[in-house]
Amino acid sequence: MENSTHYEIFRLAAYGDIGQLKYFYFAVVTVIYFVIILANALVIGVICIERSLHEPMYLFLCALFVNQLYGSTGLFPALMFYLLSDTHDISLLYCYLQIYVLYTYAITEFCNLAVISYDRYISICYPLQYNNIMTPKVICGLILLPWVYSFFINAIIISLSLRLQFCGNVLDRVYCDNYSVVKLACSNTMLNNIWGFVVTVLSFSCTIFPTIYSYVRILQICLKSSKETKQKAFNTCTPHIASLLNFSFGCLFVILQGRYDTAHLPAILRTILLVYFLICPPLFNPLMYGVRMVKIRHACKKVLGLYPKT
Repeated sequence: MENSTHYEIFRLAAYGDIGQLKYFYFAVVTVIYFVIILANALVIGVICIERSLHEPMYLFLCALFVNQLYGSTGLFPALMFYLLSDTHDISLLYCYLQIYVLYTYAITEFCNLAVISYDRYISICYPLQYNNIMTPKVICGLILLPWVYSFFINAIIISLSLRLQFCGNVLDRVYCDNYSVVKLACSNTMLNNIWGFVVTVLSFSCTIFPTIYSYVRILQICLKSSKETKQKAFNTCTPHIASLLNFSFGCLFVILQGRYDTAHLPAILRTILLVYFLICPPLFNPLMYGVRMVKIRHACKKVLGLYPKT
């Protein structure tokens, strides 16, 4: 085993020497962050204010948008700071804190998307039993469970990483991620790898597979239903499917970069692919749901004074 060193900082090497371009990048990132905060906060506020939106589907969407604000806060303030800074060192404590925030965001996002797909499944496949199944107690549980699950399993991830000794402190990232940190370790990482595999299997089993099952069943029902029912299902399910694919591809980009050499790609492209899952879903989801879902669109216009009150 190589000689290990007790590092107090990690160096985020992906920022590199961008010279005067840092001001341009900072302006772009600031605008994106502002739009993310404005769009998500607007939809959250509208759902909270409008009683007509106090239905399970919109409450689950509200939880999705809250999580997106949470995840964005884990990236953007630090990203804006390091773009303007001459040094790109991050303390060990803040590095682990950022890992915890970004990982809880990612897993909670997958869980929230699974909950939304389950809600659509019950609504379309069992419309007469919907209110009996989606009781206030069940709704609260489906909103809180993703957070509890994500906080718990990521606390174990961080506790396993805290015990590691490192042979280096340079991360080829613009933010800290656990996989890159573990790769720098000189000590035994078997427990980290086993737990990472367990978390991956659990997350896919609890989110992706139920989501696929829900939409297979929805498709089966729609094929037997009237044109009006098909159109209603299409209008409510399309934004969610787009959100799921958008976020899944973003996470896939991060996984592929961690496991395969992407040095042949331009540095700016590698960085965009790394932050895609933290920028595009929080940026486009509230806009997409606001445009595609009539009740949210009308409620936004009503709150903003652009639509006549009823």
